[in-house]
Amino acid sequence: MDRVTTHRNDIYKTNEDHAMQRLSINTAWTMIVIAAGTLAAGSATAADQWVVYNGFDGPGKGKHVVLVSGDEEYRSEEALPQLGKILAKHHGFKCTVLFAINSKTGEIDPNDRSNIPGLEALKTADLMIIATRFRDLHDDQMQHIDDYLKTGKPVIGMRTATHAFNVAKGKTFSHYGNGYKGEKKEWSDGFGRLVLGEKWISHHGSHKNESTRGLIAKGAEKSIVRGIADGDIWAPTDVYGVRLPLPGDSKPVVFGQVLVRKGKRDNADPFFGMRSDDEPLVGKKNEPMMPVAWTKTYQAPGGKTGKVFATTMGSSTDLVSEGVRRLLVNATYWSVGMEKQIPEKTNVSIVGKYKPRAYGFGSFAKGMKPSDFAME
Repeated sequence: MDRVTTHRNDIYKTNEDHAMQRLSINTAWTMIVIAAGTLAAGSATAADQWVVYNGFDGPGKGKHVVLVSGDEEYRSEEALPQLGKILAKHHGFKCTVLFAINSKTGEIDPNDRSNIPGLEALKTADLMIIATRFRDLHDDQMQHIDDYLKTGKPVIGMRTATHAFNVAKGKTFSHYGNGYKGEKKEWSDGFGRLVLGEKWISHHGSHKNESTRGLIAKGAEKSIVRGIADGDIWAPTDVYGVRLPLPGDSKPVVFGQVLVRKGKRDNADPFFGMRSDDEPLVGKKNEPMMPVAWTKTYQAPGGKTGKVFATTMGSSTDLVSEGVRRLLVNATYWSVGMEKQIPEKTNVSIVGKYKPRAYGFGSFAKGMKPSDFAME
């Protein structure tokens, strides 16, 4: 206010005998600039709740990907900014990354299950990538997701997206909740089952003890696994259980081979002592193996049919694996109808510094804001 008051004193000239004030053209322009700055500051405050990576040159230029993070355990607030940077810098996609934000502090807070600002970005999205867990968002935020799904635009679901929502009973979007059993029969088992093909079932591999090696499914969509061989994909997260066969037109892309940790478990290690060269577990967990990535179509009631790529991998530590990153980038091309433009060896180099934290409840970095994930 001091700056505005100073300018106001400069531009007004008071005459004791007259109440009229005269404003010079030059200082009027100054006031307009100040006002515009004030409006811009207001806009920046809202935009501080998410981050946008404008696409560099690349095949994806002109396409908009919205990445929705918000889970308490697997550090999607770290994984999705890195994936967004890769898609923007190496492939040209404009990427908007959204976060669970504490409405009081403005900081990233995965434990705040009710608030993900910026979902209106889905209005211009060509693809939604979602990695949330048990969210119970405000109705106005859920409405943006519901509107998007009814357009039939593509969806990529990562890790806990099988149980992306847990909306309280009686709320407008309670049918999105994991395991929903209500009057809307078509939404049985919620968003995970209807859209992605499965809800939360179980830890098939031993949590933090048995990691996952990816083996390419016979007949898998070739464009998605282009440049990926058996064993290129490794995830320190365990294989999730799913019901077999997967529903509808679901087609496995990658199977998850459960591995036995041979090293000592170390909770200070982001991989908990597990390594990509660990041996396969002998026994029923690998007979048969669970799919950890698949394609399908979805149709929200009253909406159009759309494409889905779902994977139960995708923690921030999983993205250390070049094969996991390549799988997700290839799936992005496939989702938006650009499968013919996927190169033989997609560039998935890490952008900037990337040192993901070990997954676990309460392990997120405190005091972070979306601006901390700006492009380096």
